[in-house]
Amino acid sequence: MMRPPQRNPYSAHSNVKARNFICNAPQAKQVSLIGDFNQWNPRANPLQQGADGAWTLRIELRHGHHRYAFQVDGELVLDPQAMGVTRDDQGRRVSLMAVS
Repeated sequence: MMRPPQRNPYSAHSNVKARNFICNAPQAKQVSLIGDFNQWNPRANPLQQGADGAWTLRIELRHGHHRYAFQVDGELVLDPQAMGVTRDDQGRRVSLMAVS
């Protein structure tokens, strides 16, 4: 019986860190986090609106660089707290974050 290869628990690829995302869009009806970590799927990571009107989400991301953006009522919005701005595979400007 063949066993699957064991993952190295010390590998950078097995490291995940929780990250908080905040989008200040008090008038929005729907906000999602989209990125390379969820195949840019707006249904994968919806944010929840708080009493102050800000939308928040806490998710775990793997070690590495991630391209992402907020989708606010169907419109792509950059994260002002991002470490930088880059482009996605379609050439759109998106936010950049490093997880280590």
